[in-house]
Parts: sequence; C-alpha cells; structure tokens
Amino acid sequence: MVLGDVTRPETLGAAVDGADAIVFTLGADGQGRAGAEQVSYGGVRNVLSALGSRRARIALMTAIGVTERLSRYNRSTEAHDWKRRSERLLRASGLPYTIVRPGWFDANAPDQHRIVMLQGDRRHAGDPSDGVIARRQIAQVLVRSLSSAQPLRKTFELVAEAGADTEDLDALFASLEPDPQGGLDGVRDLPNMSIAQEPQMIRDDLGNQAAQGAAAI
Repeated sequence: MVLGDVTRPETLGAAVDGADAIVFTLGADGQGRAGAEQVSYGGVRNVLSALGSRRARIALMTAIGVTERLSRYNRSTEAHDWKRRSERLLRASGLPYTIVRPGWFDANAPDQHRIVMLQGDRRHAGDPSDGVIARRQIAQVLVRSLSSAQPLRKTFELVAEAGADTEDLDALFASLEPDPQGGLDGVRDLPNMSIAQEPQMIRDDLGNQAAQGAAAI
C-alpha cells in the first residue's frame, strides 16, 4: 500500500507509479469553497500532473446537477463549479476516461435497484428528486467502466429507479453518446460556463493538461 494526499503533489509520484487505472471519488463536503477547489479540483489536477506522460484509464465521480450554477448550494460553496472544472481537466488530458455523475447516495427505496444512465444533466432540484443511487451501485459502475470499451469518453448521470438490479452494464454504456471530440464539456451539457470567462489559472491548467496529453501520444 502507498499513501498519498491529493492536496500535496509531492506525495503522489509513488502513489501513481505503475498504475494503469485510477478511480476518483474525491469529496470536500463541509470544507466550503477552499475544500472544493483544493480537493475536488486540485486533487484531480495534482494526480493527473503526477502521471506525467504515463497513460492510465480514469473513472471520475462528480455529481448529478454539476452544471447547476445558480443554486444556493453552489453560490455558497462553488462545489459544482470546481467539480465541473475537474471534469474539463480530465477531458483536456487526452486520457481514456469515463465520468460518472451519481444521484443522492443510498436514498433508494427498497424497490429501486434498476440502474438508469442519463445525459445532459437537466435535474437541478438539489434534493433526492433529482435521482438516487446506492453506493454499491456507484462502485459497481465505476469499476466496470475501467474494463469496458463501451463507456470510453462518455459522461453520464447515474440513478436507480424501480426495478431489479441491472446486470448488463455494457448495454447501458453502449446506449450513451460520447462527449464531443476535442470538447471540454459533457455531451448536451448546458453552455453556461464560458472558458473565456474562467480565471487565468484554470485556463493555464487546461493548457498544461492538453500539452501533457499531446506529449504522451
């Protein structure tokens, strides 16, 4: 076992050495804006930078509603904005990826086990009516995404609805649209976060990831 702290880049070299797959389940709840920037975004940036020219398959978990910018929650924490920026970093990197945006953890009713994958992120109530999903199902989808060709370069919201457990995840993955080639946002995402209006630091990070990805090809 190798321990690393995603907020301390100097600890990550050994943690990613030899890795051929990485699953991100970062969270900074309760840490406000600083935590959202340093963990949800900075953690992804630091791990991707530690990889350097090495290639790895990436599964990134963010959240349903990540494109909702006007909610009280996002205005106070910027949590959605920073998670969305982490998605953009991954897309810019050129690494093979899957981005999963789960609904509310473990809020399932006893009969809600059928996995549903959505795209476009249009559920913005900010409560479990946006969708619910069991933690074990999130883990199942993230891990399966690493060994299947079907979810490559795809972004989707993950919820569970009434019905039995879903066994054929590849069929669901195959039904999804890939993200636009060379784009920074998920397919059908709202165009409400202009790159031109992003802080210079963010634009620099995106440029650095794109350059690192190009050097690895």
